Amino acid sequence: MTTLSPPPPPSFNPLKLAPKSLIPPKPASASEPDPSITETPTPGPNPTPSPTTLLHLAFNQDHTCFSAATDSGFRVYTCDPFRRVHSDPAGPRGGVGFVQMLFHCHYFAIFGGGPDPFCPPNKVMIYDDRQSRCVSELLFRSEVKSVRLRRDRIVVVVLHKIFVYDFNALKLLDSIVTVENPKGLCEVSHNSGPAVLACPGLHQGQIRVEHYGSKRTKFITAHRSALACFALTHDGQFLATASSKGTLVRVFNTLDGTLLQEVRRGADKAEIYSLAFSSTAQWLAVSSDKGTVHVFSVKVDSGSLGNDGSCGTSEISGSNSSGISSLSYIKAVLPRYFSSEWSVAKFRLQEGVQYIVAFGHQKNTVIIVGMDGSFYRCQFDPVNGGEMIQLEYSNFLKAE
Repeated sequence: MTTLSPPPPPSFNPLKLAPKSLIPPKPASASEPDPSITETPTPGPNPTPSPTTLLHLAFNQDHTCFSAATDSGFRVYTCDPFRRVHSDPAGPRGGVGFVQMLFHCHYFAIFGGGPDPFCPPNKVMIYDDRQSRCVSELLFRSEVKSVRLRRDRIVVVVLHKIFVYDFNALKLLDSIVTVENPKGLCEVSHNSGPAVLACPGLHQGQIRVEHYGSKRTKFITAHRSALACFALTHDGQFLATASSKGTLVRVFNTLDGTLLQEVRRGADKAEIYSLAFSSTAQWLAVSSDKGTVHVFSVKVDSGSLGNDGSCGTSEISGSNSSGISSLSYIKAVLPRYFSSEWSVAKFRLQEGVQYIVAFGHQKNTVIIVGMDGSFYRCQFDPVNGGEMIQLEYSNFLKAE
């Protein structure tokens, strides 16, 4: 059951620490010096500050900013130009395990994490950066896995359930039971129209899509193995999915579940970290633990939108009418590997580091942010493809 707590009164800030003058001194003992005696400290080198540990990274909804949750609060950076914009000294004191920014607004959804969390991991706080305080909170019986924000919705993900709230009134609008979801997989559309929500279904590899405008629910059997990652276009019309196997990425129409395209990241098993559509849904970026970011051309065949959307049949038979070579007679005798569609462009990174990706606002650019504190801006050639060109690099952890 979810507990909704009203925001604290303006005069109370639960995040601010008590002044040192209000902390009583420890009593002196035989083994300790008298606290009333002031000694002049011996000059010495400045102590080395403790390194900051990143706990979570996320882009905002239009990919113009990204937020970084750390073991000592959270930070916000703009992507173009790249710079830090959030430095609130009265912000959360302690580890922030997750942060989600709402567009360019001053609201953030956060919950605790790390060895010294600022709040329990089963509590979601809505933090108002303008007021430097948490204005409301949502309390759950189990640990929160992730949160998604729209201007009118707050979506909270726990291990076996998803809760949808009205943003302003914090009224519970919907609750969805899912298969075990330790990664907190869930996506929502960001356009101003009716919300579209995608989340794991009740079976492995299945995705449930809620169209709240038309009050329709669509189940898509996207993969045989467990889901690793998925992404929605801004309007929620198209869905990209990847499984724990990590070799194929599939694109679906969310209205009828039609499989529109299947692309191949590689032949070896990989963990997919991030999927992202461009704003026009023309391109799809994929990052994995292999140390590469791939960009695929999204080819949506409007003639296939009326077909039966049973991906289970498509996956078993190996047929796919769009996005793969038109030499269908070869596909009948050769393995699917040889008839797969490969990426247009790619960029090589450090293997094993978790990276998230998004498309930049400059033409044909990709933004890559890593859990090692790295920031990359790269450009790809939409015609000739090949290796992307690195335009910018920075390490935002070392810079601070």
